[in-house]
Amino acid sequence: MMENTVIDVQHLTKRFGDKTVVDDFEIKVPKGAIYGFLGPNGSGKTTTIRMICGLLSADSAEGTCLGFDVLTESDKIREQVGYMTQKFSLYGDLTIKENLIFMARLRSLKNYRQVVDDALEEYQLAPRANQLADQLSGGWKQRLALAACSLHSPALLLLDEPTAGVDPKARRDFWDRIRKLANSGVTVLVSTHYMDEAVQCDNIAFIAYGKKLIDAPSGELASRVGLTTWRVEGKKLSPLYSALQGENGINQIARFGSALHVSGIDAGKLEAAIAPYRDDSAYDWSLSKTGLEETFIYLMTGSEDNFQ
Repeated sequence: MMENTVIDVQHLTKRFGDKTVVDDFEIKVPKGAIYGFLGPNGSGKTTTIRMICGLLSADSAEGTCLGFDVLTESDKIREQVGYMTQKFSLYGDLTIKENLIFMARLRSLKNYRQVVDDALEEYQLAPRANQLADQLSGGWKQRLALAACSLHSPALLLLDEPTAGVDPKARRDFWDRIRKLANSGVTVLVSTHYMDEAVQCDNIAFIAYGKKLIDAPSGELASRVGLTTWRVEGKKLSPLYSALQGENGINQIARFGSALHVSGIDAGKLEAAIAPYRDDSAYDWSLSKTGLEETFIYLMTGSEDNFQ
C-alpha cells in the first residue's frame, strides 16, 4: 500500500436486480487528496463512493477505507465520514444555528454549543445565525451544508455535485474552503459530471455505466487518453462541421462558443483530414491542448449504457 493511502479498495461490485451498476471497481486514494469521480448521470459514481464510505453495502469488495474493512467495518467508516448531498437536505424552517445544533446533537458531540459557535465563525455564518435556512441563497445554503457535515471533524468528506446551481463567486469560495480542508489532511471524494467541478480535483476517475475507464492525476488525463485537438474559428463553422463529420482520422467534433474543437487519436490522420480546409481564409486553425471536456466526451462516446 502506498504511504498515507486512506482508501485502498479492489473488486468493488454492486448489482440491482440483473443490472451491475458498479463492476469490479478498484481505487487507491492518498490522505488529503481531492478525488473526483466524473461520469454521466446514472454511471454509478455516487453508488461507488457511498459503498467506499460505508453508506451502502457492496455485493463484493476487498480492501480498506480509513483503515477499516469496507465490507465488515462499515459502521466505523461512517463515523468518520461527512456527506454533503446534491440537494439541500437541512430544515428550511429552522435557522442556521438551529440546524447546526440539531446536527451536532444528532452526532452526540460533546460541548456541542461550542462546536456550533466555532462552526458559525469558521464558515462566516455568525451574522446570519438566526436566519431561516429557506431564506438563504444557493451559495449560503451550500456553505451551511458544508459546515453541518463537517461539525464532527470527519477524516473523509463525500460531496455529491456540490456546486450545482450556485454562482461563480460562491463556487470559488466553496472550493477555497475544500482546499483548506484537504490541506489540513481531510480526504475529499467528489461525484460530478460538471467540468468546472472536476478541474478542482487532484485526481479524477472517469466512470461510465459502472466501469472505471481511466484513473489519473487531472493534469495527465488528456495525454493518457492520447487525443490531439485542433481549434478552428470562423464565420462558417456549421458547413465545416458537416464536412468534417465522419472523416477518417476525426474521432469527435465539439462546439465551444465561437470555435470547433476537432480531435483524433491518430495525430497524422487527423492532420490529413483537416488539411483541405487549413488554407481556407474563412477559418483560423490552431493546435490546442486537449481539455477535460474533450476527453470526457470521447470516453463517454465509446461506452455502452448497461441499462439499455
